[in-house]
Amino acid sequence: MSAIAKYPVSLFKKVRTFLTGKREEGASLVEYALLVALIAVFCIGAIELLGTGISAIFTNIANRLNPPA
Repeated sequence: MSAIAKYPVSLFKKVRTFLTGKREEGASLVEYALLVALIAVFCIGAIELLGTGISAIFTNIANRLNPPA
């Protein structure tokens, strides 16, 4: 596993240890919730940044397939 891929796991372990005060192995519900939240934020950001550009591309393709009368 690369150093970049290990960072989120390490960060989640540190946050969990800080919040619970105990060390455990394996993923907990909190870690999964943080991971899902991080993925959701990334997806929303990507859609916001790329949304209009992708919409224009699909509109262009649709117009080429069915030219307006």
